[in-house]
Amino acid sequence: MILAKVGVVKMPINDGDFILVEYTGRVKETGEVFETTSEEVAKNEGLYRAGEVYEPRLIVVGEGWILKSVEEHLKKMDVGKTDKVEVPPEKAFGLRDPNKIRMVPLRRFSSNRIRPVPGMRVEFEGRLATVRSVGAGRVQLDFNPPLAGKTLVYEVTVKRKLTDKLDKISALIHRRIPTVDINKFKVNLKEKEVTVTIPDEAFYLEGLQLMKRGIATDILRFFPEISTVKFIESFERSAPAEGEPSQEEKS
Repeated sequence: MILAKVGVVKMPINDGDFILVEYTGRVKETGEVFETTSEEVAKNEGLYRAGEVYEPRLIVVGEGWILKSVEEHLKKMDVGKTDKVEVPPEKAFGLRDPNKIRMVPLRRFSSNRIRPVPGMRVEFEGRLATVRSVGAGRVQLDFNPPLAGKTLVYEVTVKRKLTDKLDKISALIHRRIPTVDINKFKVNLKEKEVTVTIPDEAFYLEGLQLMKRGIATDILRFFPEISTVKFIESFERSAPAEGEPSQEEKS
């Protein structure tokens, strides 16, 4: 998504607003980065994953797409401003519960050809847990969320506030299909109908039908005046290379 460079702009941010936000979340006690929208930070912190899109994220204020404490702070910020938000455990992922720590026989993993090591995330009895220690034939599993008991510090920048309906719809599409350039989608907006032409780069994405359903759900939810969302997927005959006979000439 292309962003124009702007300075700080005083523009109120309220529930229901569409904003693009850059952020990096760290654990206060250790400085460890656990989440970021910056490719440079991800690479520097060893979090970079090939194929993931690093860019400002769309947040519809009030929808809970980011921690509530951070969301509430965003309402006090201006577009273009960078700020830090400290979130205590009770307003983040909760306090650590010692009752959610269990000792499990190592053979429960060995029988499934799993070799647990400290820090590994595993599924056990249908729940996710973190391996805390391994020894003496037993594995200590922690079923608390990984960030439970941690004070978090978010550095956030409100990059842009979207006000145009077409920009908002394009942002919702990009949120669901971030790996394809949003400029390659064609969006036709009528009074009560939106038509989205899908580019061929997206045709074979795994889960495309679910993505389309999610896009339609989002558009209908945030724009109650729209009653219909249509998708167009066109397959066109490729033009022959220069000097190569066409299909008609071949026949």
